[in-house]
Amino acid sequence: MRIIGIEIPDNERSEIGLTRIFGIGKTNVKSLAKLANVNLDTRIKDLSRDDIGNIMKALETFKIEGDLKREIRENIERLKAIKSYRGIRHIVGLPARGQRTKTNSRTRKGKRKTIGSLTKEAWAKIEAQQKAASNTENK
Repeated sequence: MRIIGIEIPDNERSEIGLTRIFGIGKTNVKSLAKLANVNLDTRIKDLSRDDIGNIMKALETFKIEGDLKREIRENIERLKAIKSYRGIRHIVGLPARGQRTKTNSRTRKGKRKTIGSLTKEAWAKIEAQQKAASNTENK
């Protein structure tokens, strides 16, 4: 079943299925169900057209999907523009919420890069590249 362009599996309970919409979590599902007068224990496939219509109308009161993503992106751009601490952390690509970076934070920092000493294989590779570059310059 598709609700506002999001595919929701038919066999899920509506309480779980509606959380697939970006910006709708477990807390918002309960208030959404109250607005739409829908039972949260019913399966998505068992919802009537009227229930789905009520859900669609109730979703208009929430900021979801594209609007919410745009707002988040604009907030981050504003932090970058005013050069706040959090904005600088976003620019540099480091965690912005106080996490430690000596260890962990691999998600933000990316794959480890060796800075110290190199292995013999790495030195041999670098020397081979330098020789090839000097040979092409001499010709």
